[in-house]
Amino acid sequence: MPLPLPSARSLSHRTMAAPRPSHLHCLLSILLLHLTLLHAIPPPSIHPDLAPLLSFKSSADFSNKLSSWKNSSDPCHKSSAFYGVSCLHNRVTGLVLEDLNLHGRFDSLTSLVKLRVLSLKRNLLVGPIPDLSNLTSLKLVFLSDNQISGEFPPSLPSLFRLDLSHNKLSGSIPATLNRLTHLLTLRLEENQFSGSIKFLNISSLQDFNISMNNVSGEIPASLSGFSESVFSNNPILCGFPLLECREPEIPPPVVSSSPTSLPWTAAVPTNKKTGNGSRSKISTLAIVALIIGDVLVLTLVSLLLYCYFGKKSAEETTNEKKNIQQGEKTAYSTPTANSFEKGRMVFFDGTKRFELEDLLRASAEMLGKGGLGTAYKAVLDDGYVVAVKRLKEVVTGGKREFEQQMEVLGSLRHPNVVSLKAYYFAKDEKLLVHDYMTNGNLFSLLHGNRGPGRTPLDWSTRLKIAAGAATGLAFIHTSSTTVKLIHGNIKSTNILLDKSGNACVSDCGLSSFAPPTAALRSAGYRAPELSSANNRKCTQKSDVYSFGVLLMELLTGKCPSMVDNSGVQDLPRWIQSVAREEWTAEVFDLELMSYKDIEEEMVQLMHIALSCTSGAVDQRPTMDHVVKMIHDIDGAEMSPRNDDFELVSNSPSVIET
Repeated sequence: MPLPLPSARSLSHRTMAAPRPSHLHCLLSILLLHLTLLHAIPPPSIHPDLAPLLSFKSSADFSNKLSSWKNSSDPCHKSSAFYGVSCLHNRVTGLVLEDLNLHGRFDSLTSLVKLRVLSLKRNLLVGPIPDLSNLTSLKLVFLSDNQISGEFPPSLPSLFRLDLSHNKLSGSIPATLNRLTHLLTLRLEENQFSGSIKFLNISSLQDFNISMNNVSGEIPASLSGFSESVFSNNPILCGFPLLECREPEIPPPVVSSSPTSLPWTAAVPTNKKTGNGSRSKISTLAIVALIIGDVLVLTLVSLLLYCYFGKKSAEETTNEKKNIQQGEKTAYSTPTANSFEKGRMVFFDGTKRFELEDLLRASAEMLGKGGLGTAYKAVLDDGYVVAVKRLKEVVTGGKREFEQQMEVLGSLRHPNVVSLKAYYFAKDEKLLVHDYMTNGNLFSLLHGNRGPGRTPLDWSTRLKIAAGAATGLAFIHTSSTTVKLIHGNIKSTNILLDKSGNACVSDCGLSSFAPPTAALRSAGYRAPELSSANNRKCTQKSDVYSFGVLLMELLTGKCPSMVDNSGVQDLPRWIQSVAREEWTAEVFDLELMSYKDIEEEMVQLMHIALSCTSGAVDQRPTMDHVVKMIHDIDGAEMSPRNDDFELVSNSPSVIET
């Protein structure tokens, strides 16, 4: 018989019944397995910089100003938003905590091993400065306006800026400070430092102050270029620019008050009416008479000499003034009298504000000498100012070739190109007249007066100059549809700045007239394919190479041809040797280390420079592409300027590297 099928009711009853023990065992096994898998997953890793930050907060933040610092797993994550914390490559590199009423010590911050900027200004921090020597990446330290005590740190990393002013530090300044060979700022004013500073010799210093301390001795020659105010209120300090140091006075020997101890008492008679007294009186009258006679004789001789030489001196002075005036008028004139009679002044754009005679009458000031001649600033009688270049040792195929080249150059009109206003051609004299650029050239701005009192070239200005010069050179390369125009001599002395600070390219096309020896003076900018061995002519690609070197000069603050321990080394090769694997602070100009969030922009501009200086000519970009790449740099238009550079230690909140 077939087995009876269970009814629906019995099935429903079985379904509602409790599970058997074997089923419970299976469920427990599954639960245990799930818990085991959960424990096998490692917990999220704790950021290595979190503990030092939280430790500092717990000991110093009594006012809870750092409420955004929470037990987050990653202070560098964008969602964490730790106040005053900046990161690079997921490590804390900047800590700017100012005016936050922070108390206590800050030793725990020394565990932030990748820290580059530390600014704790205007707080209530106490205790000695902890050992910072292990923070090898640290470059900027600002601890001013606290209550920090103790002595000067015995050892420090290779800093660029150090501000310990307005604290309670004491003791002497260690000689190890001279090891900071890249130090730009050293602010120690209003502390209690003592001892000598004569040993200080840090050639890179640009911002220094040790006023209101107790240092003594002589100011070293390396610091004598700073103003008197940075040494004031140090009572025992001397030397230029303060009062001259004097040798200590030796007190006179102590003698007995007894008359018998005086060495001259035995020689002087006690009777004042003796003959000796009479002779002494006569002798005095004779001496007075001799002095009066000598004065009269000297006066008479002086009058005779004045009458004889005075007239002659006046004539010489008159002649000298005439020679100076004539020299100013003919500073860029030919030595021969008839040279100008054979030439003519040619103007462009139909503007003829002056004649050749006006140039000859104008006062001239030499601006500089180059491989092609000498440039002058000429002020005409009506106040109009122009720049005149007197070409010298130029090689031309004749008057017609020269005039054709001038016609091409005179037609170039662009805001970033120095306009050729007129020219003069004669057999023995060639003059070019340009617009006068009031702000000088890039070379002077970058390399001039690298010492105390210098006004550095800020980052946004450098970026603006790079963009302007690139635009001007790109216009030169593309202005003609019939021929390929070439500049041929791109260098920092040929990048001029107008009254608005716009970069303008000058001396365009003049390299075609230069003798072979003149080109060697710009060897640091010359493309490798233009070596003297192959005698190849300049091309637009060689212009691009020279512009790449110019960008490196802007970024590093170094001249194209450098002299180091290994001899003369060109700038592109030096950059490649310093930064083969990653960008380091040693590549960029120390004066750029005071600007916030520009490292990425500098690296982008350096990549453009490296592509321009490629050894393979075909791999170099065109100038149009270079202009686009520069304008594509993040913040090229918005990068903040720091017009108060010399007061940078008073504004560390805007400082980052």
